[in-house]
Amino acid sequence: MRVPVTLLLRFEGLRADVAGSRFHAKLEVYPGYGDAKVPIAGQQVPLESEPTGALALTLAESGIWSWELGGFLQGSLLEEHARLIAVSPYYPGSIPVVFVHGTASSAGRWAELYNELDNDPRLHGKLQFWFFSYETGNPIAYSAMRLREALTNAVRLLDPEGRDPALQHMVVIGHSQGGLLAKTTVIDSGDTFWNNVSRKPIDEINVSESTRELLRRVAFFEPLPFVRRVVFIATPHHGSYVAGNWIAHQVARLIRAPLDVTKVVTEVLTRDREAVAVRMVKGAPSAVDNMTPGDAFVKSLLSVPIAPGVHAHSIISVTDGVASPTANDGVVSYASAHMEGVESELVVKSGHSCQSNPHTIAEVRRILLAHLAETEAEMPRAVAPQFPSDIRSTPAKRHGRPRR
Repeated sequence: MRVPVTLLLRFEGLRADVAGSRFHAKLEVYPGYGDAKVPIAGQQVPLESEPTGALALTLAESGIWSWELGGFLQGSLLEEHARLIAVSPYYPGSIPVVFVHGTASSAGRWAELYNELDNDPRLHGKLQFWFFSYETGNPIAYSAMRLREALTNAVRLLDPEGRDPALQHMVVIGHSQGGLLAKTTVIDSGDTFWNNVSRKPIDEINVSESTRELLRRVAFFEPLPFVRRVVFIATPHHGSYVAGNWIAHQVARLIRAPLDVTKVVTEVLTRDREAVAVRMVKGAPSAVDNMTPGDAFVKSLLSVPIAPGVHAHSIISVTDGVASPTANDGVVSYASAHMEGVESELVVKSGHSCQSNPHTIAEVRRILLAHLAETEAEMPRAVAPQFPSDIRSTPAKRHGRPRR
């Protein structure tokens, strides 16, 4: 991670030094996050900060791009601590915005959108940006479990006593498959997903308790109370016609499921085969299977409504920029990405990877500004980030490096 900094040369005793031959000064280093102003001669002076170059250099030298295909084919690629990352240290009072990438993709695909948002003075410092990564070939319910637990653990770790109301106003933004994961954070599924795979209640199947617990975590979702808004970008709510074609399913045969998922499937088929409601079970389904139009998972996810009080928005990409039942972006059709009941829907002229489209960026900015306005009206203190007052006297461990 490359971090942008501002260097400030602060002269000391300048009047006396003018009469001599030597000047005395201190060089102060400020990161591109934190205090936006510093005191100089009794006045608060804005610091210059431009993170674009540092971000570009970070991505140019990063191995993140090699994760995209590997994360699709390999079920266990990422270490647990690397799934959820932040680009700056946590400061109380800043609202988390979580980006969830799509299939065979990575967090790097959000770079331009993130850069534009963080350089907006109306948003900078009031929001903190988090990026969730996952192995995109895994069963979607399994990846959704990873997302939900990563967010829950982060909120618990950062604010164990529940004193920061900003963490309770989280926004989750998902692209493509990431949008399906985002929806699982704001629904109460009941036994909808479980009934797709089992004829018996979960407490009655003949499996070990560790297997039963994993099945419960994967198949039963409750709304995360701190997620207040979700944004779906090019999300296949009805499935993707590309996922449904023959070539996609041949590629999906190369996907390796996580070891714990493989063990669960094997144990259920061995110990209680009659409990399985799915015919011709050969192993765990892949994300390609789950996004095939007509698949039980995607149909069930579509049927479960978003929890009351949660705001939802759609950004839909189509190649010709015109919304119609036959329009598509090369991967997802307009009809699949359209969702009834969202607060807003914007159609942009773009291919499927529309995260960097100027209209997409403008719409996400609009949504986040509205979210800030509503949060300020409800809880003013939630958007007053508590940066250190003097970074020079702050211990290094407090700021540290951004988490990798």
